[in-house]
Parts: sequence; structure tokens; C-alpha cells
Amino acid sequence: MNLFGNNIALASKSMEYLWGKQQITLQNLANVDTPGYKSKYVTFEDEFNTRLKQASLTRDDEKIADAIEGSHLVVHDTGEESARLDENNVDADVESVELSRATLQYMYTAQAITSDIARLRLVIKGQ
Repeated sequence: MNLFGNNIALASKSMEYLWGKQQITLQNLANVDTPGYKSKYVTFEDEFNTRLKQASLTRDDEKIADAIEGSHLVVHDTGEESARLDENNVDADVESVELSRATLQYMYTAQAITSDIARLRLVIKGQ
């Protein structure tokens, strides 16, 4: 029996993805002046959503949990042309916005998990 259902597992996997997105974005920013460096990006939403939708149709909590755990972060290299002479295609402004977005999403998800656990704690204590 899973006391928390799949909510905490889902939020935890989301945080794992967002952490990976932050790391790749930071790597891009660190290489903004590296000649020839091509920016990277991560995807997870499409695979994550597809797996969850398919598992949700079964209404089986175990299959949903397996779909959550079975999805993975994928790192891609961009093959975009660069307007810069050094062939680097990192746009620091875009990367900064993406980093801020991922950080806020991460913080919001952590807060949601904390709130869920606090509610469960209240129920357990009977208050």
C-alpha cells in the first residue's frame, strides 16, 4: 500500500527532471564564450505525458507508478547555425530565462510536496 499514492512520486520525478534542466542550462551558460560550443536542451515532458496518459487509461496505480519511474530525461545537442563567428550558438538571455523558469518550477514543486506531507501529518495526528 502506498500511503502517498502517486502524487509524491510524480512530483519527485518532476523535480528530478527540473534539476537536470537546470544543470544543462548552467552548462550552456558556462560555455557561452567557448568557440564551437553548441547549446544543449532537455526534453522530458512529451515522454512523461505520453507514459502517464497510457498508464492512466488502465486506472492501475502500479502501472502509473511504473510509468512515472520509467520515464527519462533526454539531452539533445542543437545543430543550429550560429550568427557568431566562433560558431557558438548559446544565447545567454534565452538560457537565463530558461534557468529562472526551471528554478521557479522546482521551488513550486518542492513547496507542493512539503504541503502534501504537512497535510498528511495533520491527518495522522488527528488535528
